[in-house]
Amino acid sequence: MSVPPGAEPTLWELHRAVSQLREDLRGDLAQLAARLDQVVTQDVYRADQRATEQRIGQLESSVADLRGEQEQAAGRWEQQRREDQRQADAMRRLVLSSFVSPLLIMVVQLWLLSGGSAS
Repeated sequence: MSVPPGAEPTLWELHRAVSQLREDLRGDLAQLAARLDQVVTQDVYRADQRATEQRIGQLESSVADLRGEQEQAAGRWEQQRREDQRQADAMRRLVLSSFVSPLLIMVVQLWLLSGGSAS
C-alpha cells in the first residue's frame, strides 16, 4: 500500500512501523548479545598472549638445546670417524709392512746368496 505524496500516515501505520522497528531492534540486539558472548576481555586476552609467548619461549629454548646436542653429537661422530680412519690407515700400513718386509728381506738374502758370494 503506497502513500500518496503529501498524505500523512495513519496512526495504525505509525504503530505498525514502530512495532516493526522494535522487532528489528530486538533481533539486532539479540545478535549483538550472541556475538558479545564470544568476546573475551582484554585481561583474559593479554593473559592468554603471555601464556602463548611463554610456551613459545620454552619451545625455542628446547629447540636450541636440541640443536646444541645435535651439533655436539655430530662433532663426536666426526671425531670418531677420523679416529677410525687413522686406525684403519695404521692397520693397512701394519699389514702391508708385515707382508712386504719379509719379502724384501728374502729378496735381499737371495740377491746376497746369488750375487754377493760371487764378488
